[in-house]
Amino acid sequence: MNLQSHIETLKQRHASLDMRITEEDHRPRPDDGQLVRMKLEKLRLKDQMERLRGDSV
Repeated sequence: MNLQSHIETLKQRHASLDMRITEEDHRPRPDDGQLVRMKLEKLRLKDQMERLRGDSV
């Protein structure tokens, strides 16, 4: 897998997590623990994408 396709995969996972976070947040009783875990994972993915983009410059 080349760098650009790896970044695209991370972007897709990031977007998917964003949708799941929104869905969970709009439930009548959102699972706060699950929301925290998903938000942390989303942040980790963002950091990884930024690091990879920085490495490619």
